Amino acid sequence: MSDSAVLSPPGAAGVRPAGPPRLDHGMHPGGVIAFLLVLVAGLGYAVVSLIADMNAVGEAPLAYGAFALLGLALLIALAFEFVNGFHDTANAVATVIYTHSLPPLVAVIWSGFFNFLGVMLSSGAVAYAIVTLLPVELILNVGSHAGYAMIFALLLAAIIWNLGTWAFGLPNSSSHALIGSVLGVGLANQLMSGGDGTSGVDWGQALNVFKALLFSPICGFVLAALLLLALKFTVRRKDLYAAPKGDAPPPLWIRGLLILTCTLVSFFHGGNDGQKGMGLIMLILIGAAPTAYALNRTMADDTTPAFVQTSMAASQVFAARAPGAPVPEAAEARRTVTQALKTKDLNTPPVFAALSALSTDIAASVKNYGAIRTVPAAQTQNLRSDMYLASDAVRLLPKAGADLSEAESGTLKRYAGLLNDGTRYIPGWVKVCVALALGLGTMVGWKRIVVTVGEKIGKTHLTYAQGASAEIVAAGTIGLAELYGLPVSTTHILSSGVAGTMAANGSGLQMSTVRNMALAWIMTLPAAITLAAGLFFILRHVF
Repeated sequence: MSDSAVLSPPGAAGVRPAGPPRLDHGMHPGGVIAFLLVLVAGLGYAVVSLIADMNAVGEAPLAYGAFALLGLALLIALAFEFVNGFHDTANAVATVIYTHSLPPLVAVIWSGFFNFLGVMLSSGAVAYAIVTLLPVELILNVGSHAGYAMIFALLLAAIIWNLGTWAFGLPNSSSHALIGSVLGVGLANQLMSGGDGTSGVDWGQALNVFKALLFSPICGFVLAALLLLALKFTVRRKDLYAAPKGDAPPPLWIRGLLILTCTLVSFFHGGNDGQKGMGLIMLILIGAAPTAYALNRTMADDTTPAFVQTSMAASQVFAARAPGAPVPEAAEARRTVTQALKTKDLNTPPVFAALSALSTDIAASVKNYGAIRTVPAAQTQNLRSDMYLASDAVRLLPKAGADLSEAESGTLKRYAGLLNDGTRYIPGWVKVCVALALGLGTMVGWKRIVVTVGEKIGKTHLTYAQGASAEIVAAGTIGLAELYGLPVSTTHILSSGVAGTMAANGSGLQMSTVRNMALAWIMTLPAAITLAAGLFFILRHVF
């Protein structure tokens, strides 16, 4: 049954035909004050927590200039999450608003709260997925001038593109924009380093991310269309496939379903997208205050024996593949592995000998100091660099052609897990600040994207079944992506899901909107790459 078949004609039985909801209600002054108070409180909490963390480990106070640079970097990172909130999350609330399941202001606050909750309860698996796309040399030297140029360039480029597409009301992926910015920085760094191919992007990792981004809109369109058709076949309720009449809310059970799907999309969006900002913030903190943040000092001391034992087992695996190769000193081993990670030429005896030396040195350091928590400030940066290099090398060895046995693979997998536990963690205050930025951003500027999703994708009004189908698919896809540590686009999944339900329902698509959305999707990568590369080039000459 098409939507047009269930719309009441104007004036019929006193029931108004379905129409767009009123989105012009302003926020109460009390709400504005509460918004500003939460914003200021969140920023204050970040400053106090940062200083407390540095004092707790004896980190020397930063010079005023360095502290200002750190503060600016953190503000820009939180600004990215804020823009992400009002740009991406508008997709989650469009269906409940256009089916009159929730009033617009209530829907936005509800979605903002569950975005906040999603960030706070996130697994952390996605946080470093985008970071691994960056050039190794910039990650290891993120506290340098080049590191700050990288952070500022990629975040500002993503923010600029997001604001540009938002101004035209186009649903665009913040993840897509951020990944394009990362690629732009990597390419610019490669060109500025002589174009020798050793300082650019990890294209193998980038390909995995591209697959997730390409799969998400196709998945949204096809699965939402199939789900709608399955609902029509199994659930014979005309009211489920009818457009809203007037401003009346839908039947209670349909309303509950729509609110539930909105809640799940908001929660999983927070869990997936919020982690991208967290990973970048941790890069900033590691560069500016390595003693406090380069190592996970929250790891329990009783994990030390297992850590040392697994490190030595991994060292033996590496040594077995470097017969006769000289064992280098720690500094030389670090240089060898760093260069191998740049060139991706890891499957050689000298590299295995270097990895064996690094693993032995890591085990000895942790054993001598008793635990990662008690590593002295002077050794923190070197130990963190060695752990990062070893972990990244283990990740890339299979792609480099290393023929590992099942037992060897198991040993190295456990080793990489322990290394990541020791270097990749998210302090509670970082989660809170990102959650606040994303949640508060949800409550600002959402109308443009909501109107596009609710009115301009299909030719007829969004029905209850269409809204529920699109959001069920979006929630499930984003949730699975977080489980497997994949960065995907909420925007692409949900907006393409709405388009899929319109096509399956025979409602028709507004091709001008679909064309503009497709153009934004196609242009995001080249535009973000160009913006980030240009900004990186300029900032490298400023810093």
